[in-house]
Amino acid sequence: MLDYLRQLTGKQRSDRHDAHLAQFLSFIAGAANAGGFMAFRQYTSHMTGIASAAADALALGNMGAVSSGIAAISSFIAGAAVSAVLINWGRRKHLHSQYAMPLLFEALMLVCFGFFGAWLQSWQGIIIPLTVLLLCFIMGLQNAMITKLSDARIRTTHITGMVTDFGIELGKLIFINHKIGYEKPVRADRAKMHLLAGLILLFFLGGVIGALGFNYFGFNSALFLAGLLLVLAVMPISQDILAK
Repeated sequence: MLDYLRQLTGKQRSDRHDAHLAQFLSFIAGAANAGGFMAFRQYTSHMTGIASAAADALALGNMGAVSSGIAAISSFIAGAAVSAVLINWGRRKHLHSQYAMPLLFEALMLVCFGFFGAWLQSWQGIIIPLTVLLLCFIMGLQNAMITKLSDARIRTTHITGMVTDFGIELGKLIFINHKIGYEKPVRADRAKMHLLAGLILLFFLGGVIGALGFNYFGFNSALFLAGLLLVLAVMPISQDILAK
């Protein structure tokens, strides 16, 4: 088990470890996203929806909503940037924990959300609750991490791309190949379909658990997600600490 955890978020990777890590993160993202919606009626990983809402608000002259959308998108971008900095720094230092560090940082942010979410919710800041900005930052952090780890093959904080890719492979699967000259037959990537279906299902399951958790335990439900991230990140980080 310890060796598995070490490889799951370590720098020595395989497609199997990428898939397993993506499954964990898809569940966590679904739970955090749903919990955020229960908290303040806004999904924090859906940048497309936030940008569309900001555009609508601009057309209607609601500058407060425009500013809120810009702040949310900026926070997501900041999270992605921090993830990239941590990973690239880890690569330069040849650390085993180059991918684990963003997960540790995400865990710490979720701990803050769990312990101080109710307090942060009361602080509107200038234009938007700090809890919204915090969750947008977390979603950007995680999405950038899995994007860099998988060379942009996998996303976990939203499923639009996953559903699209699944639909493409489904179209290939049902396509009828006729013998026409030397045309290469259309073949579905069944392994990819299996992975995508699992990620979509786990995101949905995470959403159910996240909504129920927030309904029963409030902001403290985020501590469970933080604990899961710590388990995923601890082995490569411990390996680097012991190597010093």
